[in-house]
Amino acid sequence: MSKDLFEKYQSIIDEYNAFPADVPNPFNVTMEEVISETEAVINGKRTILAGTNNYMGMTFNEDAIAAAHKALDDFGTGTTGSRVLNGTYSGHRALEAMLADFYGNDHAMVFSTGYQANLGMITALAGRGDYVIIDADSHASIYDACNMGQADIVRFRHNSPEDLEKRLKRLPADAGKLVVVESIYSMLGDIAPLKELVEISKRYDCTVLVDEAHSMGFFGEGGRGVVQDMGLEDDVDFIVGTFSKSVGTVGGFCVSNHPNFDILRVASRPYMFTASLPPAVVASACASIKVLKDSGSNRRGALWDNANQLHTGLKDAGFKLATTSAESPIIAVIIDDEDMAARFWSALLMNGVYVNMARPPATPLGINLMRCSVCAMHTSEQINQMVATFIAVAKELDLPLGDIAA
Repeated sequence: MSKDLFEKYQSIIDEYNAFPADVPNPFNVTMEEVISETEAVINGKRTILAGTNNYMGMTFNEDAIAAAHKALDDFGTGTTGSRVLNGTYSGHRALEAMLADFYGNDHAMVFSTGYQANLGMITALAGRGDYVIIDADSHASIYDACNMGQADIVRFRHNSPEDLEKRLKRLPADAGKLVVVESIYSMLGDIAPLKELVEISKRYDCTVLVDEAHSMGFFGEGGRGVVQDMGLEDDVDFIVGTFSKSVGTVGGFCVSNHPNFDILRVASRPYMFTASLPPAVVASACASIKVLKDSGSNRRGALWDNANQLHTGLKDAGFKLATTSAESPIIAVIIDDEDMAARFWSALLMNGVYVNMARPPATPLGINLMRCSVCAMHTSEQINQMVATFIAVAKELDLPLGDIAA
């Protein structure tokens, strides 16, 4: 008998089957109705959405919806081809021009997903004989790009400039070197020490790519991200981002000032061999980015107010948080016990609050998380309800906290 092709997944199967039978599956949630940016109906119950990446609340923006409707009428539902064949419409070019203008860069390139943006850029830039140097807690798309490419891979300790320099010292001075870091890490919501990481990378003559997926729209004076916020726009070679967070739709991109950037359109396989984004998606992304550029400051302020309110409320209640302050809109609560984490997530949902449950191996340090992410459109009352529900569930499950609220 031949080998069972599912044998390699046995540890995952065992973990999946060990999930408490009386708890809903946290990885199979269905949104039966989406009421707004911050509420949905789940299991027949009106639920506060505290676990989406809809940071700037653009999914119901009137301008974006109107632009999508018009594109559907004008161009139909899809392109049925890749960007290098028949899949480049006027909207794709307009979106790239808008991205270049938004970031103040010469070039922009749009991919069909944010995942593919990392896959396409990293595999095209670094080849055989080159080195890709990545943070150990990098997103799966970065790791998958490393697995797909032919470059040698070097990992350094999470957010450690000292370990990055130690690794770079060991590499050949004349080799091509691409350092890839994220500005905000999606599980813990912690911000990278980009100034130190970029300074060290440049000292060792490295090309630098920063993934701004979780910071576009609300970091920096113009919402360009942490690179802008830290004054590093002249030092970072490539910025990768996504439309599936702050922009409120789907797709990915890269911007750069490199003079040969456009050659990547015929060198990046994930770009060349994937159908391009539908016209309606492209149009809604254009409209959304225009809103973020022209009038995003009020949303940015509301988002940071909400993040600080949620972090402070949970911290004061005695929960163990992944960061000492609200470094980003991602507020992660650490639950030490795996079974408790599953039951805690389920109880939150039953009480009308949806968060993401994150557990090993997806999380760093093997910890279990209730990963909350706030939206600019959350009300102060909704944030207070999230905190109150966390406290009520902790009491219900006898979860030991610090100085838990009465």
